[in-house]
Amino acid sequence: MANLVLAETTASVSELKKNPMGTVAAGEGAPVAILNRNAPAFYCVPAKAYEALMEKLEDMELNAIADARKEQPVIEVKLDEL
Repeated sequence: MANLVLAETTASVSELKKNPMGTVAAGEGAPVAILNRNAPAFYCVPAKAYEALMEKLEDMELNAIADARKEQPVIEVKLDEL
């Protein structure tokens, strides 16, 4: 059975246990697929890459909200009314 590996770098669980920071460094800032019996078990994602991913996800969610609201009528208010 073929497995989709969504990372250019892979390591085994044993390699991760032996040298966790070396495994992360091997990805050179990109995620590392951790394999268990030659199948991806999880992805080791460096903090900066994870933070960028979370920001992008938040942007996508905010865009979806803005798109949903763009057809709503505009209500003008004066600052003194707030």
